[in-house]
Amino acid sequence: MKAMSCIFCPVIMLVLSAVAAAGQTVLKSTVDDQVAVYVTVYNSNLGLIKDMRKVALPMGEGELRFMDVASRIMPVTVHAKSLNRPDDFSVLEQNYEYDLMNADKLLDKYVGKKIKLMNWNEFQDRKQVVEATLLSNNQGQIYKINNEIYLGHPGYKILPEIPENLIAKPTLTWLYNNKSKKPHELEVSYLTNNITWKADYIVVLNKDDTSADISGWVSLDNRSGATYKNAALKLVAGEVNRAKEEMQNDRVYAMEMSKGARAPQFEEKAFFEYHIYNLQRKTTIKDNQTKQVSLFEAIDARIQKELLVYGMKSYFTRRYRDQNPKQPVNVYIKFKNSQDNSLGIPLPAGIMRLYKQDSDKSLQFIGEDRIDHTPKNEEVRLKVGETFDVVAERIQTDYRQITTRLYESEWEITLRNHKEEDITVGLVEPLFGNWTVISNNYPYKKVDAFTIRFDVTVPKDGEVKVKYRVKVGV
Repeated sequence: MKAMSCIFCPVIMLVLSAVAAAGQTVLKSTVDDQVAVYVTVYNSNLGLIKDMRKVALPMGEGELRFMDVASRIMPVTVHAKSLNRPDDFSVLEQNYEYDLMNADKLLDKYVGKKIKLMNWNEFQDRKQVVEATLLSNNQGQIYKINNEIYLGHPGYKILPEIPENLIAKPTLTWLYNNKSKKPHELEVSYLTNNITWKADYIVVLNKDDTSADISGWVSLDNRSGATYKNAALKLVAGEVNRAKEEMQNDRVYAMEMSKGARAPQFEEKAFFEYHIYNLQRKTTIKDNQTKQVSLFEAIDARIQKELLVYGMKSYFTRRYRDQNPKQPVNVYIKFKNSQDNSLGIPLPAGIMRLYKQDSDKSLQFIGEDRIDHTPKNEEVRLKVGETFDVVAERIQTDYRQITTRLYESEWEITLRNHKEEDITVGLVEPLFGNWTVISNNYPYKKVDAFTIRFDVTVPKDGEVKVKYRVKVGV
C-alpha cells in the first residue's frame, strides 16, 4: 500500500451538494478529484477503465455521486474499493444515472410551476419579460398568462434553477457505508463499450522489390463518452470472447499523429493467451478522437514478390467454354516476421498499405491488404493487386466424362511477359477427389493433398505454354 499511496496528491474534499430527507449527506466527486487513470483497450470495441480518486467522506451511510464516467459504461461491471482502507468502505447500493438533462426534460419538471418568458427585440435593443405558468410540455408548450391560455409563446424560457434530480452528465450514484474519518484512496474500475484500437502499417518497397521499410501505427478510436487525461495506456491484441446480450445499445474525429518516432513507444509482452502493449508514457485520450501512436519501425526488411495465377476446382468436372480465357495474374508480397529480418514482434491484426517511389522519387500507393494477428517467426503474405504487363490465358484442349464420377481433361495455360526483365509466375491448380496428373510438359510440385503448383520462368517479351492432362474422380 505504501507504493500505491505515493501517487495520490493531498486530500481533495468533496463538495456538499444537498442533504437528503433521511439525513444522508449527498456528495459529488468529479474528474477534478482524479489522481490517476488507467485505460486498457481491446480490439473488440471494449475498454477497461481504472479511475483512481482521493475522497473524504462523512462516517456512516451517505450518498456519493461519482461523476465524469464514460457514457457507454457497462454498469454491471463497476467495482469500487478503497485501496488504503478496504475494510472501512463499502457500496450498499448503486444506480447509474443516464437520463441526462435536456430542454424538454427540464421543462417537464416545471409543468404546473411558474417560469419567465423573455422576448428580446435586437433592433430596438428592448426586452420584455412576462411571468407564465407552464400547463403542458407535450408536443409544444401551453401557458397560462394573466388568466389567459396561450398555445405557445415567443421568447426565451427562463427557469429559476436546475432540479436536483436531473444531472448534466453520466453519473454513478452510490449508497455507501464509511467507517473511517480519514480520506479514502478509491479505485473504481469498469468496462465500457465504444472504445477500440487497430493496427495500421506502412510498407515502403525499395526499387528492386527485394526489401522494404515497415512501420506500424496504433489507431485508437474513443467514442466511449469520456476523456481520459494523462492516462496509462495498455492495448490487448487477441480475440477476447464476449457473451452476447439479448439486447445491446448499440464523427467527427480529431486526428492526432506523432511523427518521426524511431524508438518503440510500446513495450510488448505475452499476456494469458493474448499479447499486451504498454505505452511507455502517459497520454490524453479525448472523447470522439482518433489518436495514432507509433508502434514500431523496421528498416530494410527482406521481402519477396510473387506473381500467381489461380485455377478453380470446378474446371475439372465440366466443359470449359469461357469466351474470355484471360485470367488475372495476382501480385503478392511476402516476408518473414523474424528478428533477423528486422522484425520479430507479434503483429496485431490490421491493414498493411504498400507504397513505392516512382521515377520522380515521389511515393505512390500500390495496394493494401489486411493481416490477422501474426506471431513472431511467422510469414506475412499480402495481396497487392494484379499485374498489368503479364497475361495468362487458359484453354481446355480436351475433355471427356469417363463415368458419372470420373472426368479427364487437358489444359493449356499461356503466359506472356511484356516486361523488360525475366519473371517467374506460379500457376496454382486446386484439384479435388482422387486425382492423377497423366501428362505434363512442365514440372510441378504437390503443395498439399489437393493442390499442385507450376513455377514457370517467362523471358522478357516472351511466351510460355504450360500443358498438362489430369484425371479427377469424385
